[in-house]
Amino acid sequence: MELEAILAITMFLVALGGLLAGYPVALTLGGVALIFALIGIALGVFPDTFLKAFPSRIEGGSIMQSQTLIAVPLFVLMGVILERSRVAEDLLTIASRLLTGVRGGLGFAVILVGTLLAASTGIVGATVITMTLIALPSMLRQGYDPRLATGTIAASGTLGQIIPPSIVLILLADAISNAASQASLRTGAGSAVVSVGDLFAGALIPGLLLVLFYLAWVAAMAIFRPTSCPAAQPDDSVPPLTFKQVAIGLGAPLTLIVAVLGSILGGIAPPTEAAAIGAGGALLLAGLRLSVDAKSRLSLVILAGFASLPVILILRNTLDLRVGDIEHSGLAAAGMGVTALAAFVFFAALAASLVVLWQRTQLKPALKSATHITSMVFLILIGASLFSLVFRGFDGDDLIADILHAVPGGKWGALAMTMLVMFILGFFLDFIEIVFVVVPLVAPPLILLGCDPVWLAILMAVNLQTSFLTPPFGFALFYLRGAAPPEVSTGQIWSGALPFIGLQLLLIACVAAMPQLATWLPSIAAR
Repeated sequence: MELEAILAITMFLVALGGLLAGYPVALTLGGVALIFALIGIALGVFPDTFLKAFPSRIEGGSIMQSQTLIAVPLFVLMGVILERSRVAEDLLTIASRLLTGVRGGLGFAVILVGTLLAASTGIVGATVITMTLIALPSMLRQGYDPRLATGTIAASGTLGQIIPPSIVLILLADAISNAASQASLRTGAGSAVVSVGDLFAGALIPGLLLVLFYLAWVAAMAIFRPTSCPAAQPDDSVPPLTFKQVAIGLGAPLTLIVAVLGSILGGIAPPTEAAAIGAGGALLLAGLRLSVDAKSRLSLVILAGFASLPVILILRNTLDLRVGDIEHSGLAAAGMGVTALAAFVFFAALAASLVVLWQRTQLKPALKSATHITSMVFLILIGASLFSLVFRGFDGDDLIADILHAVPGGKWGALAMTMLVMFILGFFLDFIEIVFVVVPLVAPPLILLGCDPVWLAILMAVNLQTSFLTPPFGFALFYLRGAAPPEVSTGQIWSGALPFIGLQLLLIACVAAMPQLATWLPSIAAR
């Protein structure tokens, strides 16, 4: 074996060992890469031009100029603000009360609420902890099997990784798009672009199918093991739900989800602009939720902001509102005036929401948390970029391609081996580490072998979702363990997650056998 290949393999193993030892991800990836680059330069097997190209790689189109990655801080801010406004509490309360008297009803409620939170917040830790604190005590009081209760909560909390809008899908879109471009350059074909919208559309059907799998599992337990999920008895001391409670608690998040995903899938706005819509909508929802609790008059201003949105959309789609050397009719001029007034009302509502969040001491923690998460993602991305650059300098990408091409079974054999390696790494590593380190190495040769980029990305996304549930380092299990009461053992949490891991593997098999589950909707949206 050549010296370059030995150094490439050793660098990968050293980085993996550093990550398993618990060292910071970004510093481990960047530090190991820099050390091995210096070793390679000293041995004369690594061209220093790779290191000289690194600053331009960061400042150029791959990271700092990437339109795809702009959506990350906006979707993070959207999720953090919604989490701070106690939307999950309202959803769980409403869903569980609507399903009172149904065997397994609270389990169904947890899954449905997890789906809605996945499509609105997408933050696994916040979702799992919130549902553990709110739903788990109620499920245990009703006599639920602790394994079913904890497994349902942990699995539902991870739905944010596959149901769009998802940070995983945004990061995967960037990695897969780069891989598809590399594969196109090697084959001499035209440039291939995989957008965030393609992955959002591709993940929608598999994500909803996984929700159905979860619901079917709870239903099966309710039929064959009814003592594990008894029905909740109605509480006569609690007043019935009002239309206002259901409209605000359930309807408002649904409206936001439809606005964000509908604007992307309908071609109205690209993902980055849709993320801005989501962040603004989350700010309005949080302001309305907290101002209603505080009985503040600012809630009227925020409601007016909600009312201004359909006015702007209707006028924008029915009249020519372009500003410039264009002769407008009297109706169009009036429409421009009304639109300007509606926009002023909307921004006043955003300002009122900021005031409400500030008064309720939620604005500063939300911004701080969003900044922390965003900084972590981009710092890891920079470290991983240096790692992949040095790995490529040692011809490591050619080494990975040769290994995958040598696997028996062609495309399917290479794909099966990749999925197995990613699944095993998910026992120990976070999804961000796998996306930034493993995916750029294995995706180009898999695309060259004939894998559709969108289909491959969705398979990887579902596989990465299992990393949150696989013991011993599944993050959803850690979050749940920290928030669960002491009478629930770690063994019960781990065993409760196993059936849902099996359902996720079943979904991987379904998507692998029927690629149309991931490729049909993007092909429709592209027309």
